[in-house]
Amino acid sequence: MCGQGNTDRFAKAHQRMLTRDLMGRDITDPEVLRVMGEVRRQEFVPQAYESQAYADSPLPIGMGQTISQPYIVALMTQELHLNQDCDVLEIGTGSGYQTAVLSKLVKKVYTIERFGQLSESAQAALGRLGIDNVEFCIGDGSCGWPRQKWDDKLERMVEWQPQFDRIMITAAVPKIPQPLLEQLKEDGLIIAPVGGTGVQELIAAEKKAAHITKRFICDVRFVKLLGEYGFEE
Repeated sequence: MCGQGNTDRFAKAHQRMLTRDLMGRDITDPEVLRVMGEVRRQEFVPQAYESQAYADSPLPIGMGQTISQPYIVALMTQELHLNQDCDVLEIGTGSGYQTAVLSKLVKKVYTIERFGQLSESAQAALGRLGIDNVEFCIGDGSCGWPRQKWDDKLERMVEWQPQFDRIMITAAVPKIPQPLLEQLKEDGLIIAPVGGTGVQELIAAEKKAAHITKRFICDVRFVKLLGEYGFEE
């Protein structure tokens, strides 16, 4: 556990992040700001990087992956226009930080991570924080949420067609994977960094009458999403 001195240090850094890096830019949604103030980023950062927990920059978390900078986490969350009735699919659990932020704004989060070690670490972190509205999956997120689930009455796996109000992709994709567009509900929103392995465009896409309308938000840099509908290893 952190000592009082560390707690104070984190509290000051956390507040500075909120006022300078979020409110000082274009994060205006009061609910997003509230949650970003509640979720302690140091819980999701490797111990070696704890002193940088509230720096507005990505940090390594192992397996060649990173925890996104706080501003981008807040921006992507704000752009999804979330509410307590939303079921959200997150592609790329990573450290679990973005997952935790989403969980406090929606009904349920379904999150997929390719690397089992990262998923297990994220599950432990969210468990310590008492977050219980998240369902985890280890697999290829570019293919969407698994189309089989356990039926308690039948006591076997059955086919189903998962559908989500919002989808967030937290790694770069060459284009938005078709399986994810198919799992997006009508009037749903998806946000994703789209482009090559250098700079990508952060895109918000809305589904209306089975048509996808895309909107550019800003340029970003994310690690690649590996998978069948992502990048090759």
